[in-house]
Amino acid sequence: MEKRLQQFLSAENISQSQFADSIGVAKASVSHILAGRNKPGFDFIENMARRYPDLSLEWLISGKGKMYKSLASFKDPAVPAAEPETPSSDSLFPVDEPVEDMPESFMPAEPQPQPQPKARISKILVFYDDGTYKELE
Repeated sequence: MEKRLQQFLSAENISQSQFADSIGVAKASVSHILAGRNKPGFDFIENMARRYPDLSLEWLISGKGKMYKSLASFKDPAVPAAEPETPSSDSLFPVDEPVEDMPESFMPAEPQPQPQPKARISKILVFYDDGTYKELE
């Protein structure tokens, strides 16, 4: 697994130190794992999965499959990032009439925000310094 972790760091173009900071672990932990002295624990892998959601954990753990879940996640440091293309209005609405003249029934409806239910306090726990507690409902 240490070889795959090193490959991942190279693909992301980040140092061990930057990686440790990004997933919230000690720099020494990353160093020990890359040197083969330690195996990564669950928390280490879970932090990686949260910080790098497109990383394939199956690849990281077992070596099966591809490093990334999608190719859009791969960052080749030798290739500059491409600007996303802005589609022209012709490709969005391929009709003969301008968008402004389109009847409202054809226009997509704006999504309405869903009202959030108000949270209510259901229980309060009071802890005393003698180790006892009291539940208030």
